[in-house]
Amino acid sequence: MIGMVLAAGWGSRLAPLTDELPKTLLEVDGDRTILDVAIGNLRSVGLDEIVVVTGFRHDVLADRRPALERDHGVRIELLYNPKALEWNNCYSLWCAREHFARGVLMANGDTVHPASVEEALLAARGDGDLVIAVDQEHELADEEMKVQVSPEGLLTRITKQMDHAAAAGEYIGVTLIEPHAADALAAALQATFERDPQLYYEDGFQELADRGGRVRIAPIGVVDWVEVDDHADLARAREVACRC
Repeated sequence: MIGMVLAAGWGSRLAPLTDELPKTLLEVDGDRTILDVAIGNLRSVGLDEIVVVTGFRHDVLADRRPALERDHGVRIELLYNPKALEWNNCYSLWCAREHFARGVLMANGDTVHPASVEEALLAARGDGDLVIAVDQEHELADEEMKVQVSPEGLLTRITKQMDHAAAAGEYIGVTLIEPHAADALAAALQATFERDPQLYYEDGFQELADRGGRVRIAPIGVVDWVEVDDHADLARAREVACRC
């Protein structure tokens, strides 16, 4: 199994900090960046091969790669998404499809959380094609990626456009992709971005579930985490990261 970080986005709401820097390289704990936290989490569960999907300012990430490899004791492959500033992240994940068959533990490159999330995903492995990390503890808001779940613990719906009362929790941007699901997931992602290139990879997960794929959820318990979209999120991430 390998680790993967989706880090192709720009982060326009974090300007001017992201004028020349991908938001995954924003510092959240001293000189430790969001990407450092993500790679450190993957390394802590035994993964030493990491694929980072890049886009905006790929060159800056390429310059940082030797230091990241040295600091974390990992091997990093950078995979460039040429459409990162035009299309949404469904295409970013599809760009990495050749790695799915190795088994992938994937995290969004703008999410700060502790390694207990990755541990929960690994512990929840079973008969699923994917396992997704879900926060069932905190109060939901309109912009969050909400999930509905069957009595068997399988995903039935994932979308931001969901009544809060109908949701079982929020997907936090960390997923385990089982090797046997590689082809089915790649096909579902392709069908999704071909339908609309502005769709999220979570829409691809929905497509997979609609096709009969088994997407299991892994509740993460009471965990401090944050998705960094704006300056308020970044301030919160700096509070969370010092405890990771």
